[in-house]
Amino acid sequence: MLTRLKRFEEKLDKVGIDGFLVTGQNNIYYMTGFWGTSATVFISKTRCLFVTDARYTLIVKQSVQGFDIIESRDPLQEIAKVIQADKLERIGFDSQVSFAYYQNLQAVFAGYHLQAQTNFMEALRMIKDASEMATIRKACSISDRAFTDVLDFIKAGQTTELQVANFLDFRMREYGASGISFETIVASGKRSAMPHGVASDKVIESGDMLTLDFGCYYNHYVSDMTRTIHIGDISDKEREVYQLVLEANQAVIDSVKAGMVRKDYDKAARNVIANAGYGDYFTHGIGHGIGLDIHEIPYFGQSEEVVEAGMVITDEPGIYLDNAFGVRIEDDLIVTEEGCEVLTLAPKELIVLP
Repeated sequence: MLTRLKRFEEKLDKVGIDGFLVTGQNNIYYMTGFWGTSATVFISKTRCLFVTDARYTLIVKQSVQGFDIIESRDPLQEIAKVIQADKLERIGFDSQVSFAYYQNLQAVFAGYHLQAQTNFMEALRMIKDASEMATIRKACSISDRAFTDVLDFIKAGQTTELQVANFLDFRMREYGASGISFETIVASGKRSAMPHGVASDKVIESGDMLTLDFGCYYNHYVSDMTRTIHIGDISDKEREVYQLVLEANQAVIDSVKAGMVRKDYDKAARNVIANAGYGDYFTHGIGHGIGLDIHEIPYFGQSEEVVEAGMVITDEPGIYLDNAFGVRIEDDLIVTEEGCEVLTLAPKELIVLP
């Protein structure tokens, strides 16, 4: 945490503010290691304040280091006293706070220069340290094991999409997850052409393509993986599309490394698919960052920014043919100076269940 505080204070200087209000459970956890519903953190160049109420005071005193701990049900008023005593002027806050919270800030900090900051905390969180990487590895290993197990659970003509989703959710909990990182996607047959086809009561039938997109929380960090399998007899077209998506997924793994322009990360997969004539059927971005949130910066598209070592990002090309089927394969990657580490190790070769 002390290294994170140092990086935080360096960023205060870079953006030209005297102190910053840290809000949101994920951001507060990142800076302090505390997870709870009553916490407000203020960090300046000279002080680190943690304000909570009586429900959490003992927990905070035992778990949070490097912060002055204040017990109060009016955290902004307590922080305002410190700002006044230290003669601070420029106070930063997360631009994503609610309008009601912003109105409260204006009232309490009247006379001070409030500066909304976009992605201040998220940019700090974008580069993961060794402990974060280890936690995400564990989350991914849980997802991998659940995928292996679900293959034996799926029975053509008997199992519904919702039953598969429930199986994955509970199996990940059995392996140590605290919960699912997003609503599990299970989409079979024609529904697999919907990139976000949430599980339904449809029975999975022989001849269906089946997309499974799921993940879990482990110690507050997420996994996010997709595998597509087939049930029963498979057509040449389905094999062709599957192989193409797999090649696009692998093209990203083969090309990514620190210093790569972000738009080229997207192009690595998109060019494979477009060159085969399916460019119009890859309808979403190649991926996103993951960490404490299931969707974090960086994003890709046409960004001229570069990929950096320590980012944990997804690689998820897909092809979706309306009224037919869809295929997506998604991995989680740690970017390194020379390439990447693939975290999601469940098999990707085409699996055809009876």
